[in-house]
Amino acid sequence: MSTGPGTTGLGVARSWLYVPGHRADLVAKALAGEAEAVVVDLEDAVAAGAKDAARSTVADLAAGPRDRPLWVRMNAPGEAAGHADDPWGAADAAVLARADVDGVRVPKASDPDAVARLADRLGRPLHLLLESALGVERAFALATAHPLVAAVSLGEADLAADLRVADRAALEWARQRVVVASRAAGLPSPLAPVWTDLPDLDGLALDSRTARDRGFWGRSVIHPRQVPVVHRAFAATADELARARALLDSLEDAGARGETAYRDAEGRFVDPAVVAGARTVLARAVHRSAVPAETRETP
Repeated sequence: MSTGPGTTGLGVARSWLYVPGHRADLVAKALAGEAEAVVVDLEDAVAAGAKDAARSTVADLAAGPRDRPLWVRMNAPGEAAGHADDPWGAADAAVLARADVDGVRVPKASDPDAVARLADRLGRPLHLLLESALGVERAFALATAHPLVAAVSLGEADLAADLRVADRAALEWARQRVVVASRAAGLPSPLAPVWTDLPDLDGLALDSRTARDRGFWGRSVIHPRQVPVVHRAFAATADELARARALLDSLEDAGARGETAYRDAEGRFVDPAVVAGARTVLARAVHRSAVPAETRETP
């Protein structure tokens, strides 16, 4: 059964572990592991001959109890990408329309009207993966295509191929576009994309800290060893927490004086925008993987 109304995990969970759907043993291990949300993959990690087994895994999981968000990445529904329907995507949609999962990841999304039709059909929160130049160009339109669109993120490997770029830095503009589109649409901060170089945990840590500081909240991962690295990277440091708490303490004193903009004891200028930043830091300190998160926020 679902973890609860509105419990999508978005804006709360830091780690989102992809697990191949045809490996029920690995899915069970993931649901008992450290990852704060699990994404059962029906797409890239599942060979053609194992698609039916993967769908059966989803149906079984959806009917049982769980203590963390369970999402499913379906095969690309042709309609959401603006081309002829993929038989795998159509078969996935038929199962997911009946399965009590917390949400569905939709790869290769680029057509807002088609996304809206898919949302109506599935009746589940959708996490749209933008994996083409057209998808990125339409980021805000996709983010606002339907009330059930709960998040937009990049699929960087496919996007890099579509853009014909080999330098990861060339994708930074696309990352920031997704951050802006998400917040402008009133959605939670987006998830950073997968880090495919499994041995390079230092690179993962650095890229995750950079993503955190540039507006992302959490990350998709493809191996359990990446989970603790991501948790540390997206957590607030002890110094950040101390400064945020001191700032909010000073806010109470300033309120008693009738001030909304002032200098605190460290000489920092404090106004409502600075206060909002401090509260975001404190929010990162709380492990709330099973706490309900609203699908759509007020911008």
